[in-house]
Amino acid sequence: MSTESDPRRNAGAGMAPGDPLEALRLLSRLPLPHGAAPRRGAAAGWAWPLAGALIGALAALAGGAALWLGLGAGSAAACVLGAQILITGALHEDGLADCADGFWGGQDPRQRLEIMRDSRIGSYGTLALIVTLLLRWNLIATLLAHGAFAAFAPLVAAGALSRAPLVALLHLLPNARGDGLAAAFGQPARATVLLAAAWGLLPALLLSGPAALGAAVAVAGAAALAARIARAKIGGLNGDALGAAQQLCEIAALAAFAALLAG
Repeated sequence: MSTESDPRRNAGAGMAPGDPLEALRLLSRLPLPHGAAPRRGAAAGWAWPLAGALIGALAALAGGAALWLGLGAGSAAACVLGAQILITGALHEDGLADCADGFWGGQDPRQRLEIMRDSRIGSYGTLALIVTLLLRWNLIATLLAHGAFAAFAPLVAAGALSRAPLVALLHLLPNARGDGLAAAFGQPARATVLLAAAWGLLPALLLSGPAALGAAVAVAGAAALAARIARAKIGGLNGDALGAAQQLCEIAALAAFAALLAG
């Protein structure tokens, strides 16, 4: 992947004060002010886990409010999912559906990428959304069955941990095509990847303790699987593949926390 065509590919790897706000503008639909500072693209990726933690916290509060109102764990889990979808604008779910349609509906990388450009959803995308939403709902309900306080930390941690690997994927995989969201980000520096990993793990450790380490291992495995599939199907990465990877990583993190609570 060339590093000369886009200045954001050569952006500094440090942490800029505006990066968390840029991350929230990218990963959420929250009403936020638009800063005057130039966008740093992939260099701001270290803050994506922080945005994920906030998204997870807001969704967890929605679930806690549902429990407080007397709803059961299943209904509260639906509220968590609804809050996540509203906050993010279904950004990651859309990528997952497009990947499912393209990866398994096309015969070669060119055709798969063309299908993924289509805004219409097909059978594979619909089924992928149904399966993954059911998985997330079931896992969140399992967490909420232990109470709002027990579920808060895993939901925040999963939000952070599931976004940290996206920076590593951008660093490691070539761009599958020369345009689109992933291409606009640029390639993050290795230092940015390490910062994203640290900021993904730190909130999880602070809130969940040693349980976060097991969730981090599960997330790493899910990210590796997502990378392997994307490389095999389209030869690299695009924005949809990043969204699909986030969904797989979130499910992996939730499954690890649910298993630990059940044990």
